[in-house]
Amino acid sequence: MNNLPASERLDIVRNKFRPTVRDYIPMLFDDFFEMHGDRYYGDDGAIIGGIAYFNGTPVTVISQVKGRNLEENKASNFSMPHPEGYRKALRLAHQAEKFHRPIICLIDTPGAFCGVEAEERGQGEAIAKNLMEFMSLKTPVFSIVLGEGGSGGALALGVCDELAMLSNALYSVISPRGFASILWKDATREREACDIMKITAEDLQSLGICDYVIEEPEGGAHNNPDLVAENISSYLCDAFKRNLQKPIDELLNDRYTKFRKIGEFEENLDS
Repeated sequence: MNNLPASERLDIVRNKFRPTVRDYIPMLFDDFFEMHGDRYYGDDGAIIGGIAYFNGTPVTVISQVKGRNLEENKASNFSMPHPEGYRKALRLAHQAEKFHRPIICLIDTPGAFCGVEAEERGQGEAIAKNLMEFMSLKTPVFSIVLGEGGSGGALALGVCDELAMLSNALYSVISPRGFASILWKDATREREACDIMKITAEDLQSLGICDYVIEEPEGGAHNNPDLVAENISSYLCDAFKRNLQKPIDELLNDRYTKFRKIGEFEENLDS
């Protein structure tokens, strides 16, 4: 069990040596072929996607990209996707559905880009459409939060049949900085916000949002990326066994039920 407070995990997932999807993709998949563009506006370096083989099974991989240095971060807009990134993701998801390929989403973003140009090109609509259409995709969808899973930028790839998180990862409908800015009008209280938001893998597993926690070595994934890749691969093998043979109607019903159950509570009116 990971007993680190969320604020310390935030430091770990922001460590510049933490593995990114560019490390994990070659370790997890064979013959990855990247596909570009949303067929509306252009390509987005914050999301890479394409087709590959996982243990001989054709899959579609959709990943948010973090960089390790300034050049890589500029190329990926610091892992903050524009609307064309989400439209590219949805295009690849529909292609996967057509050819009955499982979809694997790798989530790692502080949030969607909120600049004027993103709003002009329909950021909110692009995220909302992903949320809606991923819910009814007639193919299995597996999402793994690798580090930061912030706000709608992460949720747009989080509608799935199973959600897994690395043990130091964080996942929330709003980033800790955004939370602090709204609640206290003070973004510098980000770490304080992080510790009260219940956004760790264990918190979310207890709330029924995270289905599986994938263990990292002590100190974080950067201390042994190969081991983390092995743990992710092991999880995916088991997830495939649980889901790939399900009839589509059962798969869709289970997905719907998974999200309907989130937020359930009981109220004792006698106390």
